[in-house]
Amino acid sequence: MIEIPETAAAAAALEVAAGYESAALLSHSRRVYVWAAAYGEDHGIRYDAELLFVAAMFHDISLAPEFDSHTVSFEEAGGHVARVFAAGAGWSLERRERLGQVIVRHMWPDVEVADDPEGHLISRAAAVDIVGKGIDDFSPAFRADVLKHFPRLGLTEEFLACFQAQADRKTESSAARAIKSGLATRIAANPLDTLG
Repeated sequence: MIEIPETAAAAAALEVAAGYESAALLSHSRRVYVWAAAYGEDHGIRYDAELLFVAAMFHDISLAPEFDSHTVSFEEAGGHVARVFAAGAGWSLERRERLGQVIVRHMWPDVEVADDPEGHLISRAAAVDIVGKGIDDFSPAFRADVLKHFPRLGLTEEFLACFQAQADRKTESSAARAIKSGLATRIAANPLDTLG
């Protein structure tokens, strides 16, 4: 199993995410890191493990009511929350901005690995976990192990409800585009839900 980076910022990010995200969203965030790191290692993509982990912990933080913005998309709000966290962790301005970019870009249709390896990995990993896109990049045994450690806990229903609420209030947002493009159908067909 992929281990979390042994840094103070990684430990604090996990603590903050656990304090605000539901059990299902926290488990999703943990899986996103594992899918991202494993894919990066399997494909020779060099990435910053601490940055990747913190981005995974905060990529959906603004689906939590305490950080839900009524003015910007959830990924933009999450990027702002993460920048504030990273400032408190003593990260440089440049590193804080990178963290925010990774979180915003996880909702882009495609992130070029050469331009943003961490953004590429988080975007791919979130798609794996939410709709099963690219699931065959991982062996059945690895998938089962990930779900054993970090079960889904009803993520499908909760995530869809969160996105629908975002779409209803922010009609031009990425969540609204996802709902309009058939997210409900894609998420219902995710093979990970049949595994755990």
